[in-house]
Amino acid sequence: MTEHAGDLLFLPLGGAGEIGMNLNLYRYGGKWLMVDLGITFGDDSTPGVDVIMPDPSYIVDLKDDLLGVVLTHAHEDHLGAVPYLWPRLRCPIYATPFTAAVLRRKLQEADLEAEAEITEVPMSGTFELGPFAIELITLTHSIPEPNALVIRTPVGNVLHTGDWKLDPDPLVGPTTDEAALRRVGEEGVLAMVGDSTNVFVSGESGSEADVRESLTKLVADLPNRVAVTCFASNIARLETLSRVAEANGRHAALVGRSLTRMVTAARQTGYLKDTPLFLGEEEAGFLPRDKVLMICTGSQGERRAALSRIVEDSHPHVVLEAGDAVVFSSRIIPGNESAIGRLHNRLVERGVDVIDERDGLVHVSGHPARDELAQMYQWIRPEIAVPVHGESRHIVEHVRFAKQCQVPNAIAARNGTVIRLAPGPAEVVGEVQHGRLALDGDGLALLGATALRERKKIIWNGAAVATVVMDGKGRLAADPRVSLQGMIEAATNGEVERQAAESAREAIDALPKPKARDDETVEDAVRRSVRRAVYDMYGKRPLTTVHVVRL
Repeated sequence: MTEHAGDLLFLPLGGAGEIGMNLNLYRYGGKWLMVDLGITFGDDSTPGVDVIMPDPSYIVDLKDDLLGVVLTHAHEDHLGAVPYLWPRLRCPIYATPFTAAVLRRKLQEADLEAEAEITEVPMSGTFELGPFAIELITLTHSIPEPNALVIRTPVGNVLHTGDWKLDPDPLVGPTTDEAALRRVGEEGVLAMVGDSTNVFVSGESGSEADVRESLTKLVADLPNRVAVTCFASNIARLETLSRVAEANGRHAALVGRSLTRMVTAARQTGYLKDTPLFLGEEEAGFLPRDKVLMICTGSQGERRAALSRIVEDSHPHVVLEAGDAVVFSSRIIPGNESAIGRLHNRLVERGVDVIDERDGLVHVSGHPARDELAQMYQWIRPEIAVPVHGESRHIVEHVRFAKQCQVPNAIAARNGTVIRLAPGPAEVVGEVQHGRLALDGDGLALLGATALRERKKIIWNGAAVATVVMDGKGRLAADPRVSLQGMIEAATNGEVERQAAESAREAIDALPKPKARDDETVEDAVRRSVRRAVYDMYGKRPLTTVHVVRL
């Protein structure tokens, strides 16, 4: 890739071709600007991994030219990677007050609060970073203080929308600043880099005010304990549930640490001022069944979240019994269908009523449907549309939709693709290193690393450990031993292990003496023989480890 200082480049390293872990980069005048630094969550395909984030290696190598990271809002998929990746970047961070409050708690937990520099930018604020002049425009979303960024450069202006919707009554925070968007459109916008999540959804996304009315009526008809699970960051939904509880003679209680953290951040920055205090989970356990409304984490079936722990009877304070109800006041994030389905089934098996969006208006999305997208394009009138924040099918459809909205040029972004926005016609001009990092224990590893690949093999095929004891002349000094794990019922384990051990003996006996004195050759022969023996008897090829002990 040939770079010129006068080129305005856009480079997504995360969030283009997937929903989650957003990391966007802009380059002009030899300097880089980062927008958002988020995570996504592991699923059944990433055993033992709960948190996944973009690999920032490309920009880490250029960090001397990185001016800072600007956070559009406080959702995990936009700022969750900061505590993990900031030590590699060590650049200034810019955020509005609520987003900064959420991030400071995360940095504190990572012992980085004193090191990472956060500059608070007021709503609708402006600031400059090198050749970039940045203006925040207030939008609505499912969290306080979502912002679009107007990124002004000498070769053109970019509107980076972040996550947004058009909600006439968001309940918490102001409505979308339509006047500012129209003004920017009149000024002229080179490119709009925008949200694709709901591009297949016709009409509008709906209003939080309508959800409040619907939930109030719904809870009135539920006789026993009610638990509502939603995203912890949806402060408007938390306020709604407080009002729903109050209207139905119940007490609202928070069950889950992330809910408590979000409410604390909201109160610190001026939100929820007139909302009654929430009860804690300890107090919720003592209330009569018809007097409590529990707000729980775990809407996506997360194993460690409060709702899963309650279903497993491992929560120390609260329970759910037959006749209680759980309301899923959230959407299903793609990839979480299986986990949520398992949670639904376990609740139903306990006699708990499960209520979700199929049963009534219990949730509205925080992302724009097609009518809202069309309205934004009418206001902004960009020369170029660059869809992001979507899977491949969303981005391709968004390109098609943008052209229907009379945008002259639309480019399908992919992680790692370098798009030149100006000067000249917009086009893909290169590709850079990109990938995913997994939080594995306390460390970060490439998602395709050997250890993680081996873990997946163990899940599908089990593991075998073979030990052979040999003398220096290449002769067996004891019978080979094979141990199988994660494969076979205990009753049949012994016979397969004996057959595998015998196969290992035969493989060693077949080696010429010079080769039998070489540990690598012995390990390879034993490994192949054990895998072959297990496959012949059981149809599995286990991940096989061989220990050669020399006397």
